[in-house]
Amino acid sequence: MDARTIEYKKLSGTTRLLHWVSAVLIVAMIPIGVIMQQEGLARPTQDLMFILHKNGGVIVLLLVVLRLIWRAAYPAPPLPAHMPKWQVKAASGVQWGLYGMLIVMALSGYIRVRAGGFPVEMLDALNVPAMVPRSDALAETAQTIHSNARFVLVALILVHVGAALRHAVARDGVFSRIWPPVGRG
Repeated sequence: MDARTIEYKKLSGTTRLLHWVSAVLIVAMIPIGVIMQQEGLARPTQDLMFILHKNGGVIVLLLVVLRLIWRAAYPAPPLPAHMPKWQVKAASGVQWGLYGMLIVMALSGYIRVRAGGFPVEMLDALNVPAMVPRSDALAETAQTIHSNARFVLVALILVHVGAALRHAVARDGVFSRIWPPVGRG
């Protein structure tokens, strides 16, 4: 361990678990979303990608809601005093931006699918009724939002990962606070 490394209060195991499960699922959803739209893709493969993406979106939304409830009940400890105030504000802005964009993506995806008259297999299996009417205009609007919001989401993810890597390289104790709750960290 580097002499400059300072151990700050780690986030709870539950917080870290929710973070990393969300991160893995979200990172998987991006290529699935791209692949499912490829021309010439075998229909069974394309159908599987759509099913994974739609149902993964439901899980992401549930995870985001759970994370927000958990965060309200167990706020994160403050970031280290050595961090400049602008970085603390930027970190908070990016984190809340990620929450917001994940909600926008999940809801716009859900609305696009349901308004377009398509199933969400997981919800259908649980007999959850569609919460939006069948409407081509609504489906098209939701699709436009979903399609454009992905760029904002990916940009926020890249900023978040870049900042995390900076802290990991600097060994300043910030990255180790969120390290997965398995093994050493």
